[in-house]
Amino acid sequence: GLIVSTPTGSTGYNMSCGGPIVFPESGSFVITPIAPHNLNVRPIVIPDSTVVSFEVEGRGEEMICNLDARRAIVSKEIQLAIKREQFEVSLVRLNEGSFLSTLRSKLTWGYDKRN
Repeated sequence: GLIVSTPTGSTGYNMSCGGPIVFPESGSFVITPIAPHNLNVRPIVIPDSTVVSFEVEGRGEEMICNLDARRAIVSKEIQLAIKREQFEVSLVRLNEGSFLSTLRSKLTWGYDKRN
């Protein structure tokens, strides 16, 4: 399987599958393979102006496609495409912490948890 994430989603499932964390202003998508058997398959960061298009290959006739909180069963003949929409979401900032300080706090970077 594959994960295609935005910068906002890069700290969720993408990070859990070994994908990079990207800054919110980076204007990019991240494509991350889920548990690949081939160690040469690595995540890639691409511009968010790119239309990501792919076809599913598999032994079955249908596949499960999860899109955020939605799930669809799709035929293997279908071609999927993901693109950035023109609208933006306004997010509430609860404190004045920077992106890096928030990451450091949530991921406990540089903290000694023994004490």
